Amino acid sequence: MEIVLRYRGRDVTEADAAFIRELVESHPGQSRRGLSKLLCEAWGWVQANGAPRDMVCRGLMLELERAGQLTLPPQRWRPPNPLARRVRPAAVEIDQSPLRGSLRELGEIELRQVRRSADEPLFNALLEAHHYLGYVQPVGEHLKFLFLAGERPVGCFAWSSAPRHLAPRDRYIGWSAQARRQNIGLVAYNTRFLIPPWVQVPHLASHLLGRMVRALPAQWERLYGHPVCFAETFVDADRFQGTCYRAANWRYLGLTTGRGKNDQTHRANRSLKHVLGLPLTRDWRERLTRSP
Repeated sequence: MEIVLRYRGRDVTEADAAFIRELVESHPGQSRRGLSKLLCEAWGWVQANGAPRDMVCRGLMLELERAGQLTLPPQRWRPPNPLARRVRPAAVEIDQSPLRGSLRELGEIELRQVRRSADEPLFNALLEAHHYLGYVQPVGEHLKFLFLAGERPVGCFAWSSAPRHLAPRDRYIGWSAQARRQNIGLVAYNTRFLIPPWVQVPHLASHLLGRMVRALPAQWERLYGHPVCFAETFVDADRFQGTCYRAANWRYLGLTTGRGKNDQTHRANRSLKHVLGLPLTRDWRERLTRSP
């Protein structure tokens, strides 16, 4: 069967393209959004949590249109791009009096997943005000966590989908290109970790990291319908040594190239980052390297 194009690891055949053409032609009143949902239903194309992959279907139909394989109905509505017009998180008033002492003196520490909750603005504001990279709205699968001692936040963790290509990680895992495409969703990327500057408790960082990664697979599965079995992060080599990660048993995997994912010059244009990783399950390598 002739392959028309390859989209997100899927070979799209002439028969597939003909099926989509017929779908479009037999529903002349449908919008592009409606057509993508019909295609998801016809193909059983769903995410791990059961939600239709209509954005992926829409992208496939656009690629087929660009390839001259079909003609989509005119676009009815162009949604605003939140990444093009980013609104910075609003400041939140919070007790910034020094919090010192030992871990024991800090008392019980609660871990709270705050995405889509009343605590999310507090999380966003803390990162914006006190993390050196500020706050950036994640895309794709992502989770946000607050650690609280009483009602006072003592730690913030942001997690998102992992980069598709990362040479030190890929060498360490030892997966094939096919296995990486299939299993990249089992890797979680720690994009932000913050302990507010007024919290000065020895060993708190490694303690929170340990608790965080133990809770992460179940929390991810609760929202997205699948667990994660490997965690990774970048540490700016010009600023930090990643001591708390190493104390929490994270492994040094190598250095980034300093070129970024959209590199066009093949020259370093940003600081190098230490790539650190941590297996989250005993069978992590088997699960990550598995392919059909």
